[in-house]
Amino acid sequence: MPAALGKLEAPPLRLSDVAGKPKRVALTLDACRGQFDLRIANVLVAEKVPTTIFATALWIRSNPRGLQLLLDHPELFVIENHGEHHHAPILKPGEVYGVPTVATPVGLKAEVENGAAAVRQATGRQPVWYRGATALYSPDAITAISKMGFAVAGFSINGDQGASLPAPSVARNLRGAQARDVIIGHINKPDHTAGLGIVEGIRALRQGGTEFVHLDNPDTSVR
Repeated sequence: MPAALGKLEAPPLRLSDVAGKPKRVALTLDACRGQFDLRIANVLVAEKVPTTIFATALWIRSNPRGLQLLLDHPELFVIENHGEHHHAPILKPGEVYGVPTVATPVGLKAEVENGAAAVRQATGRQPVWYRGATALYSPDAITAISKMGFAVAGFSINGDQGASLPAPSVARNLRGAQARDVIIGHINKPDHTAGLGIVEGIRALRQGGTEFVHLDNPDTSVR
């Protein structure tokens, strides 16, 4: 990671504690750009798994069928803001993992607010969560995002490392989820084996008694 980008943060996030709910886990899947992984989506629908989808404006525009599948199951899928162009919310010019940064406060504002507008237009609701590309942030960007009215969606388990891991590793990561964990994975890379690991991990957690939930209200989630 380029030192010129300065200190970067990856804010953690866990669910709030709910009495009588010993193993609540939130599954969050990023739709950055690219396609739609029906291997995952079909299992989510069949198994009735509540899932929070972080979609970019790019993904929304290029995947009308995938978007419609999500909209057809509002009881399962909540779509939140992953930005307009999938640029990292870092207030210095450069790249992280090959992803361009927003570079400036003006660029950050456009990335976040235009991403929110795309979600609002697609779903009819205003998103409350924002997750930036790479899930790394300049400290000042976190403050600015909060002032725009969005909560930063971190995570506690990185399920697939940007869909780069093989299926067995992804499944193992998901199986390790404990009460109140927030899992991050990807639903935009159907040509990667990572998606098969997401599916296997979901089924294993379900069989073990895990209750999947959407992200809590930002005011009650534990950061």
